[in-house]
Amino acid sequence: MKGNIPVFLASFALSLLFCGGLIPLLKRRRVGQNILSYVKEHESKGGTPTMGGLAFIGAASIVAFFCSEGDRLLSVSLAVGVGYLLVGFLDDFIKIKTGNNLGLRAYQKILFQISIALIVSAFCYKIGLTELQIPFLKKSVDLKIWSIPYHIFVFLAAVNCVNLTDGLDGLAAGVSLSYFTCFGFLLAGSLSSLCFCLSGAIAAYLIFNVSRASVFMGDTGSLSLGGFVAIVSILSGKTLYLPIIGLPFVLSGLSVIIQVAYFKLSGGKRVFLMAPLHHHFQKKGFAESKISYCYFLISLILGLVCLVWG
Repeated sequence: MKGNIPVFLASFALSLLFCGGLIPLLKRRRVGQNILSYVKEHESKGGTPTMGGLAFIGAASIVAFFCSEGDRLLSVSLAVGVGYLLVGFLDDFIKIKTGNNLGLRAYQKILFQISIALIVSAFCYKIGLTELQIPFLKKSVDLKIWSIPYHIFVFLAAVNCVNLTDGLDGLAAGVSLSYFTCFGFLLAGSLSSLCFCLSGAIAAYLIFNVSRASVFMGDTGSLSLGGFVAIVSILSGKTLYLPIIGLPFVLSGLSVIIQVAYFKLSGGKRVFLMAPLHHHFQKKGFAESKISYCYFLISLILGLVCLVWG
């Protein structure tokens, strides 16, 4: 743990510097968020600088890179995180350029995501990273060739669930902070260091992102965070810990699937007032800060459970 304290602090400091410098630049360039018209509670947020993911992902990646010492798994993780960041950046850039919230088409996003996931999943199979650890049982299962479709599923689920969670000030960043901190303690070596780099950078970013946010991470940040969530769990063999510690991410994804499916099957009825789930709570009158704090706390508690008994 001693070696992880310096990387946490270095990432925190660099992210603080990057965020402080990026926000004025984004304002001058008028790189503002276009707010969805049907989210009435967010009308006042229109024009808030976005693409903040460039700052904290950049800070974490730089510190991790200089601490990597050529470690293969860390290099792969950084390549994945940066790869998804570029997809998110392209999506955000198109939204800003066109002045709406459409960005990349759904099939284009999925195509990019599957391409990265397929390459990495095949790599993991080739080097023998096919074991799946069972939480709380101290056992593991070798998925062999089936690890490839399974890991692709993990990538797609993690990236899109994290992306869907990024809907309130401090929400996705707060859950990611507790997630990577807990995973940092669960793991060892380079992957643990990467987790603490990410948690340090996110902690600094949250200073600017808690309600009321001065900057949003955009898809630039959320897709990259999802990529890091997926790759860290896959390379460590701990993908089954992802839906436990990352339960808030899962709830965001499932609530959208349930809402859409029920809407189509029932002829227009809804389960939630609005999906993802955090918007349902917002419609119920809960403050953004309270929802974000509860999500963070849930992830942190579940992470502590895994650390103690997992």
